[in-house]
Amino acid sequence: MNTSVQQQLNLPPMDQVGFVYKDLDAAIAQYGPMFGPFEVQEYGSFDYTYRGRSEPAELRIAFGKSGDIEIELIQWVSGHSPHREFIEAGNEGMHHLRFLVDNVDAMVEQAAAFGWHCIWYNQFAPGLAMAYMEREGDPLLIEFFENQQAT
Repeated sequence: MNTSVQQQLNLPPMDQVGFVYKDLDAAIAQYGPMFGPFEVQEYGSFDYTYRGRSEPAELRIAFGKSGDIEIELIQWVSGHSPHREFIEAGNEGMHHLRFLVDNVDAMVEQAAAFGWHCIWYNQFAPGLAMAYMEREGDPLLIEFFENQQAT
């Protein structure tokens, strides 16, 4: 029986679709009429665990909406990250789907049983963490995002 990732991991409905582009401003101009207005965030560089190593990365991010779904446009700025991999492979466009979870670490462990591997991780503060997951043969990443601080 073939079940969806959402069923396998007992995930809530996705709440975000992430896209990666070389030029954030051009992406905002293109998609603003559809998903805007966009709010641009520049957080500076953070250290992430990327493919088993601590690596700094900096991104420019813009957030818009389509109904209840957040639209995230991302431009890689510097460092090592899945976004850099995506751009260097000649890609632009849909990159990942995000799911809000109660405990990122528990979901990472649970997803491993279904062939998903954590490739990018950060715990920004207690109760505020994220993990990008990939599996072999699947170009789409999933993101688990925990934000206990918002509740």
